[in-house]
Amino acid sequence: MRALLTALLIFAAAPAGAANLAIVINSGDASLSVLDGTTGAELRRVPVLREPHHFALSPDGKELLVGDAGGNEMLFLDPQTGEIRRRMPVADPYQLGFSPNGKWLVVTGLARNQVDIYDAATMQLAKRFPAKSMPSHIAFSPDSSMAYATLQGTNALVAYDLNHLQQAWMAQVGNTPAGVLWHNGQLLVADMGTDYVAIVDPVDGRVVNHIVTGRGAHQIFLSPDGKLLYVNNRVDGTTTALDARTLSPVRTYRVPGGPDCIEFAPDGKLWITQRFAQKVAILDPASGALRSVPVGRSPHGIYLTDAARSHG
Repeated sequence: MRALLTALLIFAAAPAGAANLAIVINSGDASLSVLDGTTGAELRRVPVLREPHHFALSPDGKELLVGDAGGNEMLFLDPQTGEIRRRMPVADPYQLGFSPNGKWLVVTGLARNQVDIYDAATMQLAKRFPAKSMPSHIAFSPDSSMAYATLQGTNALVAYDLNHLQQAWMAQVGNTPAGVLWHNGQLLVADMGTDYVAIVDPVDGRVVNHIVTGRGAHQIFLSPDGKLLYVNNRVDGTTTALDARTLSPVRTYRVPGGPDCIEFAPDGKLWITQRFAQKVAILDPASGALRSVPVGRSPHGIYLTDAARSHG
């Protein structure tokens, strides 16, 4: 009987296998919540050092990198289980992203005012750019020649030439820019201090138009089928769907609690971190039905092991 009980305890404590999981980055709790991807129930909580925010899946899909900005550490996770495989010292990894060709890993240091370019194969630092103030989110040109980072503290967008590892330009794009996305030959920048997304010319940073979505426009995500763009408006507590071709608003959903990051589930639902509510919302965009599940404080990035990912 004792042997059976011991075996059951070991099984219960072991990491979940490769199956339908959601990994939520709890910035305020210095932890990762691992949820059942069907029910949303929390299976376990993984402690980290101090203040994690965002993730990037390695180009080969074998590792999930999570930046612990406050702990100056990069975590390398099993992307199927959420188990931490190894750790590496990295200065202030707030947001991170791999160039489409897999050659570069770009890391913004929001607290240290720097943008770092790493050789993705070796994780050696190739170039550090000073970037005042508050470098935040990242986008790339499809040919991997350019990287773009929003600067929240100076209301600007900065462009880096990745072929020559030099800054190309910096331009004003609106109040407190956050999320940035390359889309159909243009850059879309969510201006968190306003109620709109700026449409920006990637050649010189010139703002050519605006799309009103809601107060606190923060992040932009392309649906896996490429038909819709979803903008999370943190102040209004809404998520706005845009027609990806015309950029016209299609529908707005009420998502209270500071909607932040989105992952797309294979069943069509959107998993949205509610930054101010200590929850993750699960939204059915067809019906508008919304339910929330509890996680840690200040949930930020979210990764689904079986996500239907967009490559736009």
